[in-house]
Amino acid sequence: MALRILFVFCWIWSFQSAAVEVTDLYQSELYVTDKSRATRVTASQQALYNVIKKLTGRHEETDSALIKQAMRSISDYMLKYEYLEVADGSTKIRVRFEPSKVEELVRDAQLPLWGNRRPLIAIWLVIEDNFRREFVTQDSYPQLERLIYDTAAEWGVPVIVPLLDLDDLAKVSVAEVWGNFSKPVESASQRYNAERVITARMFQQPSSSRWQLEWRYTDAQMFEVNKLVGDKQQTLISMINDFSSALAQNYAIDPNQLTTLQTTTLMVDNLNSFSSIELAKRQLVSMSTVEDVDVTYRSGDKVRFQIKHGSTLDDLVKSLNLEQAFSVYVDPHAFYQIANATNLRYSWVGE
Repeated sequence: MALRILFVFCWIWSFQSAAVEVTDLYQSELYVTDKSRATRVTASQQALYNVIKKLTGRHEETDSALIKQAMRSISDYMLKYEYLEVADGSTKIRVRFEPSKVEELVRDAQLPLWGNRRPLIAIWLVIEDNFRREFVTQDSYPQLERLIYDTAAEWGVPVIVPLLDLDDLAKVSVAEVWGNFSKPVESASQRYNAERVITARMFQQPSSSRWQLEWRYTDAQMFEVNKLVGDKQQTLISMINDFSSALAQNYAIDPNQLTTLQTTTLMVDNLNSFSSIELAKRQLVSMSTVEDVDVTYRSGDKVRFQIKHGSTLDDLVKSLNLEQAFSVYVDPHAFYQIANATNLRYSWVGE
């Protein structure tokens, strides 16, 4: 029986999901104390662990026998390394790995694999310090802003901290983010083309040195809040770790769930030329879950594609919804949308 997914007809379908192509998944930068061979080998091994974490969304289960063996022959996986001199006088090493070899290692180790198109997350954070509330930006709290980007980069998750310039401030205030008023925050986030939007507030607990961080997605169905308590930096790191891990679980393809290639039919409209059909086909082939694509039917601007993919239908739909070139078709006459292996329909918006 074909896997069936119920798409509820609601506001979330009214805009196109945004995804970012992450280009640095196969490299990692680390601080080193010297440029000796021993230090370079140790740093390169840690860099490979970091890359595997970005590819899998896992950091606890990367100690398999296969990965340990790969660490002993680390040079077989490396493309190049280079040293970077940092402004404060310290030194970093940047190690880049061969994508196909690392992906093969991940698959052989039976770990999930997350493709390079990932949802962009906008983070609006307000901090209350000495009874004053203000946005976290590059100007107000540069260390916290940098921490957000650095921690998300460890997961390969694209994030954006809004500029909070005149354009942003004309649409949203500190009070609205503090109270998680979703509508103005989502309106202000449109310029960043983010798929998900987070509002967060941080404050010091009464009569305590501990900080409390509360955060939630603006589109959450219920007004649940995620609460974290600790020092200022650690709570922020924990927030990013939590939502990054959840995203990885949602989008990464689990090899233990795969059996043989599946075939799914996809109807796409708004394809008005042979060039647009070819572009759409190439876009589909480039998806990490897709093995092959054939055109089986064309009528007017509608084209039927037959897709062979090494994933579940659910995973294929997740990947499609991250593609900015495709927009989910919603029948205005249907109360809800049903999608299965013979009934997927999208519109081409890639040109």
